[in-house]
Amino acid sequence: MAVVKLPQNGKLSLKVQTGVSATGNPVYRLRAFANIRAGATDSDVLAVAEGLANLQKHKLADIIRQDVNNLANQ
Repeated sequence: MAVVKLPQNGKLSLKVQTGVSATGNPVYRLRAFANIRAGATDSDVLAVAEGLANLQKHKLADIIRQDVNNLANQ
């Protein structure tokens, strides 16, 4: 049997630096957005992430896209 990957909606996370710890290390938080369409291109997701980042008061450290897939036998 062949295994088939069935794309599902994913998640977009913006990692922002919210401050500095007492030891001088950066403190990060994730801003998560669910239901990112599986068919959305990486460039479209990046453009949306950059637009959302401009709305944040904290400095953007990273953009993370998590794709979710179901696996099935056929």
